[in-house]
Amino acid sequence: MTETAIRSRTSQVLTLFGLGLFALYSVAPVWWLIVSATKSQTDMLYGNALWFAEFNLGRNLEQVFTYGDGVFLRWVLNSFLYAGVGAAVCTLISLAAGYSLSRFSFRGRGAGLALVIGSFLIPSAMLTMPLYLLFAKVGLVDTVWAVLLPAFISPFSVYLSKVYVDGAVPPELLEAARVDGAGELRIFFQIVTRLMTTGAATVFLLAFVSNWNSFYLPLTMLRGEDKWPLSLGLYAWNLVRTEAETDLTALVLTGSLLAIVPLAVFMVAMRRYWQSGVTLGSLK
Repeated sequence: MTETAIRSRTSQVLTLFGLGLFALYSVAPVWWLIVSATKSQTDMLYGNALWFAEFNLGRNLEQVFTYGDGVFLRWVLNSFLYAGVGAAVCTLISLAAGYSLSRFSFRGRGAGLALVIGSFLIPSAMLTMPLYLLFAKVGLVDTVWAVLLPAFISPFSVYLSKVYVDGAVPPELLEAARVDGAGELRIFFQIVTRLMTTGAATVFLLAFVSNWNSFYLPLTMLRGEDKWPLSLGLYAWNLVRTEAETDLTALVLTGSLLAIVPLAVFMVAMRRYWQSGVTLGSLK
């Protein structure tokens, strides 16, 4: 075996080893969560942390959905409201803004794009207190709008949409549609959005995951537990376990497992859009 072949073989082994470590690092917490959600309180504390004991998932699920008069289900619905509606509106706004920045010439476009890029470099946590002071003046604190309105705007999604339009929407097609008499709204909704299916799916999923996992903004804006999302509700249960010496570890872990199920479902459901986008790119 030549020296070049040996180096290539070594490089492949090291690469596979690194990928294996990364996969283990990513999968191990999920495996621990699945195993823990199936255990009773005693087995969780004294049994093997990474392997199953007496199967107690049914009992844990029953306790999750009945504890606190079934408030967990309310938190699930709130999370779907904040994540689903927020992501849908964010996707529409981002696609429209990205399309405008990419295919229209107007005064201040360069400054607008620079502002968009600069905006998504600012941590969202730094904007929470200014948003709270603003919403307090207009009476939106402790309402669903205090969480939804910030979810509608995502500078990173705008930039991502702009980059995707640059490569997926031919200017010649737009000019041909204008020559045929199509208006700008018709061009956007009937032509641009169809060409940007893969980009729209990506923007929607990123916004959905971000809104679903949002914690600091709801913590600052919301007071009543009937408006809390899952992330804040599970955090409150963890505080009950710490402060009131009522052990809700099994409920918190089982609820956390349920909280990641919608994200996994959305990831699988939207896979076909990315596959179609890859196939379309290979045919061009």
